Formats: sequence, structure tokens, C-alpha cells
Amino acid sequence: MTFSYLISAPLSDAVVIALLLSLFGWKIALLYVGVGLIIAIIAGLIIGAMKLEKEVLIAVKPVGDIHYQENETLFVHRLKESWEYTADIFKKIYVYVVVGVGIGAFIHGYIPADFIAKYAGGDVWYAPIIAVVMGVPMYSNAAGILPLVEVLTSKGMLLGTALSFMMAVVALSLPEAMILKRVLSLKLIGIFFGVVSFGILMVGYLFNMIL
Repeated sequence: MTFSYLISAPLSDAVVIALLLSLFGWKIALLYVGVGLIIAIIAGLIIGAMKLEKEVLIAVKPVGDIHYQENETLFVHRLKESWEYTADIFKKIYVYVVVGVGIGAFIHGYIPADFIAKYAGGDVWYAPIIAVVMGVPMYSNAAGILPLVEVLTSKGMLLGTALSFMMAVVALSLPEAMILKRVLSLKLIGIFFGVVSFGILMVGYLFNMIL
């Protein structure tokens, strides 16, 4: 269920819910959280059923049934081992994190909302697809991108299309893929992006249809 958490955590935190409530009302906020959780659960189940554990490039060390309170020496040993393992992972991925966030921040800061609204706005069937494609190269958290969503909807973009754009920025960003590449295979990243992209598009079309 790791992938379910990876999807749901950035999309449905308390700050996002509070901002959605203030910007679009409780009905939109409740519907968004509901469909977001459904996407996360279904995507996690689909990817989990594929048995792709071998596509994870960093081995996860089993902890075992350890009672720390019964052996202080063992606890200290495990604490030291956990710190060393965390430091090792950090050394392997920190460059990807810095480069990925830098690229996403640059794109997010220099592409105007008018440009996005021009090509992904309007009531056309392909608008959510364009919105997702535009959102992937960017990088931001949901709280940071929600004000842009409000601007896009004020410029005529349908709410479902705007939410698809936001979810793509948060859950499917290219910088995130660069970070994940250090710990996951390209095959697993591709499957993850494909499954989540489909779910995000369904959210966009659902919101556009019922609102």
C-alpha cells in the first residue's frame, strides 16, 4: 500500500482540505477528498497486484520481531543502523531531489496562468489531457498550487480540468520522477504514472460533467 500513501498524502492533507473549503466550498472539498482517496486505493491495489517488488532498486531491510525495551544494547545498535541506512539513502537521492525541485520551481515560476488557461481552458473534451500534460513538468505541493487553480478557474477553465492540472503537478511531476528514478525502475515509474494519470483524468471528466 506504499503507492496508495504516495498518492494520497500530498493530495489530501489538512491544509489542502482547508484551502478547498475556503476557495470552493465544502461540497467540492468533500468530493475532491473522496475521489482522491478512491484513486489512491485503487492505484495501490492495481500496482500491488502486479507483484513488482523486484523493481524497487533500494533493498528494504527487515526489522523482525524485536523488543527494544528488553535489550538496551540492541536498541542502540538498531538506532545506529537506522541512522546509517537513512544517511546512505539520502546520499543516493539528494542530487535528484535538488535538481528535480529546481527544474519544477523554475517552470512553476515562469509559465504564466494565461498560457495554461489558453491551451487547457474551455469546454472541450481534451482539456483535462492537456492540463495533465502541462502539469507534469512542474513541481509544487497542493497548498502551493491551489491559488493558481483559483486563478485558472476565474479565467474560464472548468474546475475538473483545473483539479486535474493540480493533481498532475502534485502527484505526477517530472521532478518527482527524477527523484523516484533513484529508488524505482523505469518500468515501475511508468506503470505508476500510467495508472495515476488515468485516475486523474477520470476525476477531471467527472468534475466537469457534474459541476
